[in-house]
Amino acid sequence: MNSRTLLYILKRILIAIVTVWVVITITFFVMRLVPGGPFIGEKATSAEVRAQLESKYGLDKPVMEQYTTYLKGIVTQFDFGPSLKQRGRQVIDVLADGFAVSAKLGITAAIFALILGVGLGAVAALKRNKLVDKFIMVLTTAMVSMPSFIMGIFLLMLFSIKLGVLPANGDAEGGLILPVVTLMLYPMAYITRLTRSSMLDVLGQDYIRTAKAKGVSNRDIILKHALKNSLIPVITYFGPMLAYIVTGSLVVEKIFAVPGIGRAFVNSITGRDYPLIMGTTIILAALIVIMNLVSDILYKIADPRITLE
Repeated sequence: MNSRTLLYILKRILIAIVTVWVVITITFFVMRLVPGGPFIGEKATSAEVRAQLESKYGLDKPVMEQYTTYLKGIVTQFDFGPSLKQRGRQVIDVLADGFAVSAKLGITAAIFALILGVGLGAVAALKRNKLVDKFIMVLTTAMVSMPSFIMGIFLLMLFSIKLGVLPANGDAEGGLILPVVTLMLYPMAYITRLTRSSMLDVLGQDYIRTAKAKGVSNRDIILKHALKNSLIPVITYFGPMLAYIVTGSLVVEKIFAVPGIGRAFVNSITGRDYPLIMGTTIILAALIVIMNLVSDILYKIADPRITLE
């Protein structure tokens, strides 16, 4: 690793830290501006009891003091504080339980999306303007156009209610199949179209024609030259896509009752569980900036000619 690449990585890490800090700051103060509080909706809770609860969790202190205390806890101890609704549990424990499920769900969906997307995109490029290519393009266009919650409800109605072959609950055995398929379809379709476009561009390059003139086999041209170089845009997309799938499956997890970080995030918003909202937002922001950095580094590895600045 040369000095320029190392300097780029250090600069990106600094930008990532600043980005996460900005997200923390905006989220913290915006939550405090919203009318109401975490204990107002609780049954049989008098004003005196609410005041005691707010004092217990430090919500009665000035906002700036709460902010500095929260930042200090994150920086020095990686402590997100206690959950206001799940009494007796720390936010980090709630997030760890939910993230384990979401990571399994998201990584599985991302891997299938990558493999199928690259495969279908390569086939479509090699069969350009033929029936196979047109079928793949129509299918991927439909998948890109359809929101994930619509696709999830459709799959739920078809395979769980109508056919009864797959469970509707994410906790059941085989319950992650439908959520994985739902999360996989959009990125798979996007990767397919991205791979097709990139591969068609690569196949028209001079070095591909030179390789053909030298008698290089079609298999080597496709695998060693065309497909490898056409994956560079896919690599750029894959990092943020993985972060989005792992942490952005809020609606899908809700539809299939998957006990992941998405469901915890939705419940924290409806219950005004401030520490859990903050913790989930921080994890989401950190994962996105990290995956963007990783994708840029992989971009450099895939094509050493690229200069990182």
